[in-house]
Amino acid sequence: MTAPLLVADKDRPREGGVDRQIVEVAVGVLMREGGEFLLTSRPPGKVYEGYWEFPGGKLEAGESVEQALRRELEEEIGITIGAVHAWRCELVDYPHALVRLNFCKVFDWTGTLQMREGQSFAWQSLPVQVHPVLPGTVPVLAWFAQERGFQAATHLPLAASTASG
Repeated sequence: MTAPLLVADKDRPREGGVDRQIVEVAVGVLMREGGEFLLTSRPPGKVYEGYWEFPGGKLEAGESVEQALRRELEEEIGITIGAVHAWRCELVDYPHALVRLNFCKVFDWTGTLQMREGQSFAWQSLPVQVHPVLPGTVPVLAWFAQERGFQAATHLPLAASTASG
């Protein structure tokens, strides 16, 4: 059974119309012992600036998800990752792009986190304390909750986060 398409900001028009191409994105879910995971904020000047997400980026021509993830995490946050564990995919319809998020768990890496694009980072557990959370990140939090038997809200709803921030 296919999951329903996640549509972000349903009230906004879609750039490129109904025939737009899917943008493939490699996403790293970096995990520390104890279950904490890394979230980074979207950098200044990018769409959804300041929203929290898992790090990663677009695949370049001819790249595999793993190759793109290795390149992106080195470029964006200055680490070299070990084994990449393909986990789940989610198709998200944002107003600016239709993206397929290829989520991969990563348990080991070398180097010290360096936010090379002016973003922030936070090690989180459920419920996440940072906000707002990017729409494409929300399903991952739900998957974590399911895996961990977590019953409460996984994040602060957008309306509450924008009202208080």
